[in-house]
Amino acid sequence: METNPAVALFLALGLIILASRLAGAFSRKLGQPRVLGELMIGVILGPTLLNLLHQPVFQGVELDEAVKELAELGVLLLMFLVGLEVELRELARVGRVAILAGIAGALVPLLLTMPVVLLFNYSWIPALFAGVTLAATSVSISAQVLLELGFLRTKEGSALLATALIDDVVAILLVSVAIAVTGAGGQDGGGSVAAIVLRMAAYLVGGFLVAWFVVPRIMDWIAEHPRLSQSYGVPAFALIFALLFAWSAEMLGGIAAITGSFLAGVGLSQTRDSVRHQIEDAAGHITYAFLVPIFFVGVGLQTDLSAFPLSALPLAALLLLAGVVSKVLGCGVGARLGGFTNKEAFRVGVCMISRGEVGLIIASLGVSAGAFSTSDPLFASLFLVILLTTVLAPPLVRWVFRDKPDEEQQGEGAQTA
Repeated sequence: METNPAVALFLALGLIILASRLAGAFSRKLGQPRVLGELMIGVILGPTLLNLLHQPVFQGVELDEAVKELAELGVLLLMFLVGLEVELRELARVGRVAILAGIAGALVPLLLTMPVVLLFNYSWIPALFAGVTLAATSVSISAQVLLELGFLRTKEGSALLATALIDDVVAILLVSVAIAVTGAGGQDGGGSVAAIVLRMAAYLVGGFLVAWFVVPRIMDWIAEHPRLSQSYGVPAFALIFALLFAWSAEMLGGIAAITGSFLAGVGLSQTRDSVRHQIEDAAGHITYAFLVPIFFVGVGLQTDLSAFPLSALPLAALLLLAGVVSKVLGCGVGARLGGFTNKEAFRVGVCMISRGEVGLIIASLGVSAGAFSTSDPLFASLFLVILLTTVLAPPLVRWVFRDKPDEEQQGEGAQTA
């Protein structure tokens, strides 16, 4: 009897979500964020140990791509919800910090990583791509932890989101430069790096203006018309905006889809409170109950640590050290120069450690550009560093935010809520 792929997917998703909930609950019992348990159970369920998606019960059915696509949808909607939590007035207050920390947080990892790779007899091209890979930041994990701890609307939380946006812009620019110098930049119609940057900047400005001035008015209008707003119409249209902005970010702006969904969330945060709460409740249920667990477990499901070459351990150890130190140092110093205290600057730097899915995407671009192959020890080392920084980020963020939010910051959050 032939296996129905959809039925096999139902079983796989049920097991993934069950494992995620149990691992998350166990992690919380140990005083750690849920995401740490979800990431670790993903490694256990992945090819490193159990290889869940390739067990006999799924024989003849290819599930990896379907789970990966659902995971991508999960991180997209997670960043949409993070955007809904944004108070732009708070972001404006930390604008100088974000610019300095974002630029330094992308350039310092590049400058520290390249010498490490060159030390192991690699040429400058793979060293450049390794540096660009570790220049990236996956803010979704740290943002999720801060949201869970109640710090997302503090000064440091606002700085994290704003800094991550600047970091993404610089990282995308570095990726464009790296692809251009390797002669693999033909995907953009032969356009120069300047054209790529102009396209990206034009989308960010245009996308923000549309999200800020147009989207909230459309959503408020929809909410006032019963025929459109009934039967979860408001959150349905909100998800439509999130998906359309995500599509446009990649197709029109050449930037990550999660940036587009984040912009949509920022725009919808300007709707009336009653409308925003409808969106948060409905979108939050489907995202946190279904898609986000698939995303976090999915990171581990793509990881095969059993195939990691032992000869690459020294390289991986130095890259991990460079990856952690460079983000804390770069973002921390930038935030300090921007006016933050030492404690606040250190917190921002720690929050930027995780590379997550963004690092994986850039590393895969390095493979596509021919900088290294998937069997190269350098790629294996980068993969391990991406995983470890993703796993290390939640407990480190929780540690640096072990104190309760300051009363002054709580008051500011309440005033802007």
